[in-house]
Amino acid sequence: MIALLLLNFVLMAFDAREITSGQRVIRAWTQTAADFVQSPVTTITASVSNYFTSISTLRSAQSENDILKQRIQELEVEVKQKEDLTSENQRLSSLLQLKETSKYKVLTARIIGRDPSVWFDSSIINRGSLDGVLLNMPVVTDGGLVGRVTAVSPLTAQVDLVTYSKSGLGGIIGQIGESSALGVVVGTSKKDLLEMKYVPGSIEVQVGQTVFTTGQDGIFPPGLKVGEIVDIVTGSATTPHVIQIRPAAKLNSMQEVGILLYEPPPRAEFEQKLPNAVPSTTKKK
Repeated sequence: MIALLLLNFVLMAFDAREITSGQRVIRAWTQTAADFVQSPVTTITASVSNYFTSISTLRSAQSENDILKQRIQELEVEVKQKEDLTSENQRLSSLLQLKETSKYKVLTARIIGRDPSVWFDSSIINRGSLDGVLLNMPVVTDGGLVGRVTAVSPLTAQVDLVTYSKSGLGGIIGQIGESSALGVVVGTSKKDLLEMKYVPGSIEVQVGQTVFTTGQDGIFPPGLKVGEIVDIVTGSATTPHVIQIRPAAKLNSMQEVGILLYEPPPRAEFEQKLPNAVPSTTKKK
C-alpha cells in the first residue's frame, strides 16, 4: 500500500509542471541540484586548466628568454670582434704609415709576452736575429719611442721600455737646432712617467712641451718623440730642473711595434775605451 502511494507520488511529481512556463517541476529541481555540483567542478576544472596553461606559457616564455639571451651574447661577441678588428686595423695602418714616413727602415713586430721579473718595463716581441734584429735597436710606435732591444734570440727579442728604471737616453726639449734645453731622460718604473734631469735651471721650460731624442747617447737616432712634459720642479741658476714626462707611446696598451733597423755611427776611438762603452761586436752580427 505504501509502495503504491510512493509510486503515485513520484508519478505525480514527475508529471507536475510549472503554471507559468509549463516546464516539468522535477526537471527544474534536478537542474537546480546539478548546479550545486556542476559549478564547483567547472571552477576547479577551469583553475586546473589555467594552471597547466600558465606553466606551458611560462616554459615557452623561459625558452624564448633563453634564446634571446643567447642571441644577445652572440651579438655582443660580434660587436667585440668588430671593435677588435677595427682597432687592429687602425694600429696596423699607423704602423704602415710609420714605415712610409720614417727616415729609417722599420721592421714590424707583435708583442707576445711580458717579462715577469720587470712587469710593465719589458716586453717580448716575435722578431729575432733571423729577421735582422740586433742589440740596442730602437723600438717605436706611431706615437713615439718605446725602448730598445736588450736581448736577442733567433726568433724573439726582449725590449726594455723607456720606463725601466735603468734606462736612460739623451733628450732635448723642443726641436734640435731650436732649443738648448738638453738633459738626460731616465725611467722611473712607473707605468706612464719618465724623469728628465740635468736641464739647466736658467732655461725656461713649460708644461706641455715635447721632448725628443738627441742621438748623443749613441743608441737612439735624433728626433724621436719621447713624450710631453707634465710637471716641473723649477730649478735655479745653480740647480737644474726636475721634469716629469708622460711617454708619447701608449706603453700599457700597445700590441704591435716597429723596430728601427738603425745602427748608430761609429764612435770615436777614445769613446770606445770608456768603461761603460757598448762593445761594437754586440751591434753587428
